[in-house]
Amino acid sequence: MPTTSEPSVNTSQSPHGGLPQLTAQQPTPSTLGRLRALVKAMRLKQWTKNATLFIAIVFASHLLLVNEFERTALAFLAFCLASSTIYLLNDLLDIEQDRQHPVKCKRPLASGQLPVSWAIGAIVVLVLACAALSLAIFFLPVAKSQDVYASLGGANVLFSLCVLSYLVLMVLYGIWLKHIVLIDIFVIACGFVLRVIAGAVVTPVSISPWLYMVTCLLSLFLALSKRRNELVLLQGRASSHRQILKEYNIPMLDQMITVVVTCTLMAYSLYTIEAPTGHHNIILTLPFVLYGIFRYLYLVYVRNDGGSPDEVLLRDRHMLITVLVCATIILLVFYLPH
Repeated sequence: MPTTSEPSVNTSQSPHGGLPQLTAQQPTPSTLGRLRALVKAMRLKQWTKNATLFIAIVFASHLLLVNEFERTALAFLAFCLASSTIYLLNDLLDIEQDRQHPVKCKRPLASGQLPVSWAIGAIVVLVLACAALSLAIFFLPVAKSQDVYASLGGANVLFSLCVLSYLVLMVLYGIWLKHIVLIDIFVIACGFVLRVIAGAVVTPVSISPWLYMVTCLLSLFLALSKRRNELVLLQGRASSHRQILKEYNIPMLDQMITVVVTCTLMAYSLYTIEAPTGHHNIILTLPFVLYGIFRYLYLVYVRNDGGSPDEVLLRDRHMLITVLVCATIILLVFYLPH
């Protein structure tokens, strides 16, 4: 008769030293399981952040131009691969800290579902694929560049510089800058601004400087809310997970969030009124922007949420509906015949 196998207990010494492993030995993940873990570690849900590359052609009324849409779509894919590269690199650098986090300990690398060698190999492949996409943009037709673009090498070179700047900045963040108080959140904001700039130069189009300001302030708000969520969630163990958290406290973050929210609303209001878009009806989105920010504040302060803005957007029905309504109004204002 066939017998059922009992889970074996591993009492061998850990390869890194320390106490023997007394828990039941977990089966080695299959190749398919490791591929699934790799896809999870790439955080495809967070690719939504790269949708900011489309801000330029949307607000410049160029979304329906095929050539510019193709170039922006390839730029979006290049930044998706670049961001996944950074996610994998950060998980490698923070693997020990993530194991102490009540939520991040379930990440593929921290939980052991994804081997370190697989993560390193994936980083190499993703960087090469990102470079190939950036090179492919050189072969797509581009609108006649303005003098400022031509003097700096054209839209193609400027976009490649944006991707390279993003990768270098995020690597420096993972190694060094995330340990410097306040600089860490400004680097996060800079990553979003670089995405908007990349979307503008790849076509190329000109957009209002107020949009860059709104992007910077809004990303600062999200970064501050994330820091606050980490302090609330981890409480006294916050600094053991992320060393920089000992430099922050909740009252300080609350004051900075108040300042940034106020500036964000003022900057967006001024954009809707003063920006030379020719579509001042965009002010119709202001109540929805205000409600969306207030809803996010409610989730941060009452629901203790906000650790992952992309998940909040997909999980909270009110936020999702607000974003969809706001996006619909923007499209109608810019693309409905007047």
